[in-house]
Amino acid sequence: TLNATRRQRQMCIRDRRMAEQIRRELAEIVRDELNDPRMGLCSFTAVKLSRDLSYAVVYCTVLDDALRDDTLETLNHATGFIRSQIASRIRARTVPVLKFVNDDSVERGEAMEELISKAIKSDKQHHDDGESSS
Repeated sequence: TLNATRRQRQMCIRDRRMAEQIRRELAEIVRDELNDPRMGLCSFTAVKLSRDLSYAVVYCTVLDDALRDDTLETLNHATGFIRSQIASRIRARTVPVLKFVNDDSVERGEAMEELISKAIKSDKQHHDDGESSS
């Protein structure tokens, strides 16, 4: 069992290293090789690999909301080209099949921050109202 645990830990490190390498290569490929006018400026925030490393979900943040759908569509349409570029840049037996999705964590974070601000403001108002009535 000790060897199995060690092997799992090594696989986990390997998976993270592979995901990070794919994320870095994607940024360079999209910046340097993918010249499509429908593409907005995007940032790759995370790459989640399947257990066998054959599939990858790539989370993207597109800076211009109006171009989000076109950018994701363009990236998903160009996956064959992008995979071939990754294959020529990294040492791996196989390059995972890529799927690009919107990373809405920034939007969710902003919404949570707004809710927290409203709650604090409401608490402060209730606290102030309680003091003035005493």
